[in-house]
Amino acid sequence: MKARVILVGGFLGAGKTSLLFEAANKLTKNGKRVGLITNDQAPELVDTTFLEYTEGAIREVSGSCFCCNYEGFTDAVLHLIKDKQADIIIAEPVGSCTDLSATILQPMKEHFGRDFVIAPLTVLVDPKRLSDILDGRYSGLHPSAVYIIRKQIEEADIIAISKADLLTPGEAEELKRRTAKEWSNATVLTISSRTGEGMDEWMKEVTSRTDAGSNLAEVNYDIYAEGEAVLGWLNATLELKGDSIDWDKFAENLLNALSRRFDASNSAVGHVKLILQAKDSFLIGNLTGNNEAPNIRRSAGIANEAKMTLNARVQMEPEKLEKIVLEEMAAVCGTDIESSILALQCLSPGRPQPTYRYDHVIKVSQ
Repeated sequence: MKARVILVGGFLGAGKTSLLFEAANKLTKNGKRVGLITNDQAPELVDTTFLEYTEGAIREVSGSCFCCNYEGFTDAVLHLIKDKQADIIIAEPVGSCTDLSATILQPMKEHFGRDFVIAPLTVLVDPKRLSDILDGRYSGLHPSAVYIIRKQIEEADIIAISKADLLTPGEAEELKRRTAKEWSNATVLTISSRTGEGMDEWMKEVTSRTDAGSNLAEVNYDIYAEGEAVLGWLNATLELKGDSIDWDKFAENLLNALSRRFDASNSAVGHVKLILQAKDSFLIGNLTGNNEAPNIRRSAGIANEAKMTLNARVQMEPEKLEKIVLEEMAAVCGTDIESSILALQCLSPGRPQPTYRYDHVIKVSQ
């Protein structure tokens, strides 16, 4: 049986990593050997640390997106197949990345179509952002960032509307109907990583179908580059020390403080996520929009020491983003918590320069 590679794209905050986490656990329980590939413009990823809590083998491709580092991505795939004997590999590209069908799926089909099976491209979409875009609104984002979201959806084989637990059954059906009407070439599903709703249906689709990359989007790289460049991109890892600190409360306070600062400056939030580990426990928290309460799952409990990785993607200059994050960290730590920066990078992504870009769909005979 050939190994299968599944790409799950979608904009920042759509819930890709949560989907990978739950899918990996389900597949492992069903006896599959799972490989997971994360991707970012810089190292120190919350996603990689979080996914290490699955039983899957992890590879991280950092420093550029998959499409601009095609060999790095395919090397990671081959490593997981050959060295880790993975049956199924699920890969999560950078959230601001699009044109995956032309730059990843088509060359993979041509180069590796006989070696492993490539599943249909799934694009995960936050229901609130999707609804805004269908209504002609920008959901607080720069028009060029909205352009990226639309292009992501346009090239999808499967559009998965995430966070279905936040919708009533009627709202979900109406959003599916409108989405299917707008993008009629894709299968449209609703899914919730939190409740498991729609997970089995989605997993059946991506583990049985072979029609990968059936749609190519026409992408203007000037607009695409602008949509990425408007975002400040911060990755940081810190060591935290105090006396019997409630780390759950600390994470909540930090995310609330950052939310207030970004709202006050009218800076659209792509996502802010953190993972905080204390002893054998961890929590993961995130913000996925403006004027929203943080979402915190699991518990890091009370302990004297913790390690935290924080990733922020916010529509502002990188220098301003770094200043705000460090100021709010210092304020939340106060005099009770000592923080030491182990790693910190803040940047704006450069212009995408894909290794390959196909203008036609490659057919593979299985």
